Amino acid sequence: MTRAQSILFLLALLILSWPSVAVQAEPPNVLLIAIDDLNNWVGCLGGHPQARSPNIDRLAEQETLFSNAHCQAPICNPSRTSIMYGMRPSSSGVYMNSPKPWTVDALKSRVTLPRHFAASGYRTYTTGKIYHGSGLPPGDIDEVGPRPGQRQRIDQRLIPETPDGAKGLWDFGGQSYDEQLFQDYVDASWAIDVISKRSEQPFFLAVGFYRPHVPFYSPTRVFDEIPADTIELPEVKVGDRDDLPGIATTLTKAPAAPAHSWFVESGRWKEAVQSYLACIRWTDEQVGRVLDALATSAHANDTIVVLYSDHGFFLGEKERWAKQSLWEQATRVPFMISVPGMDQGKPCKRPVELLSIYPTLIELCGLPPREGLEGVSLTPLLKNPSAPWPNVALTTFGKNNHAVRSETHRYIRYSDGSEELYDLRIDPNEWNNLAGDESLANLKAELAEFFPDTNAEPARAAGGKRKKADRKSR
Repeated sequence: MTRAQSILFLLALLILSWPSVAVQAEPPNVLLIAIDDLNNWVGCLGGHPQARSPNIDRLAEQETLFSNAHCQAPICNPSRTSIMYGMRPSSSGVYMNSPKPWTVDALKSRVTLPRHFAASGYRTYTTGKIYHGSGLPPGDIDEVGPRPGQRQRIDQRLIPETPDGAKGLWDFGGQSYDEQLFQDYVDASWAIDVISKRSEQPFFLAVGFYRPHVPFYSPTRVFDEIPADTIELPEVKVGDRDDLPGIATTLTKAPAAPAHSWFVESGRWKEAVQSYLACIRWTDEQVGRVLDALATSAHANDTIVVLYSDHGFFLGEKERWAKQSLWEQATRVPFMISVPGMDQGKPCKRPVELLSIYPTLIELCGLPPREGLEGVSLTPLLKNPSAPWPNVALTTFGKNNHAVRSETHRYIRYSDGSEELYDLRIDPNEWNNLAGDESLANLKAELAEFFPDTNAEPARAAGGKRKKADRKSR
């Protein structure tokens, strides 16, 4: 080979290799889908035999479904604060539905999940409910879409005879106005418009669906698909609460919710369950609209999708309603992550936390790490759902009340030292409190190692006094 030929050959090699060296993969987009008050009543989790959620289920088949996922607080504000700020309630002091985290002096210097993405070159968008009450920290999101409340002026009151203390949001049934006026339809439509755009920047889009939060309103079309006389009620054990410590009853009282006895005695239990199931079907339709728009868009193959609920919900189990408790039905949530190009579709049974969303997305998107995040990245489990996992899921409700969830057990310890322990393998309904069994002392000690060392005082808004309402389990 002549010298000239050698030079030409080397140049050819350089040109052929140039794209693989110089062209860097674009950072993926992020679609974050938050659903309010959705428990395990979705098809992929099998929580109720009449649950129908084909769109969430098909997402679970394509993604990694974390079937043992748990929130960090069983109530909206602290759960959503934990996700977006990357902190446990026991560290932030945000335990209840107030104060707003961005009004707390100690949290003002924290960089939220959307802000971190914006600082890393992303265009950020949101619609619906991502933080509690649809509030937003100042400057948190670049473009903000509709953020309607949980009730609209066109909503008709359907159940007029609920107890006096439970009026307001506690209502249920089908609403007959135009489906395109429902909050979640409006939010989905706005998100679809964002997805359809082409942009030089990758996007971070957070969509927050309200239902099945109370009031349990869905279009009459969807509500009527589930005849009330066919409804299967949750299993309830008479005397289930007899082996619970007194603090459990005090802490789990939900002042806004009717007592379980009202649902039974009024004959409204089936109708309420019917309404909740209908809300799930309605929200699933909106999730499907957004997923279909993504699948047919230019972003179909370069978008990470995360779907989760902020906490679970009781509909009579343990003779109670709403969420505020440290039991399985309040802490376990649907949670799944889809990563383009990654071999997925297998469920993961390891105990995981919603607190992991922030560090996981940072790693998947190649963003600069952030100091002080308390969650752990789930990337090892996304690559191998059966990978060794030394972590548990920790949920906190009020100062120094914690529940640890392992693969097999739930251990609850309250601020007064009272305990509950359940073996979920043989007692999925948590009917038999094993805390007094001396043979399980070592197991309790092992699980207690995961309780946080820090139990911050309840947070207050800057310059404000702690309101009496802050102390309530709303």
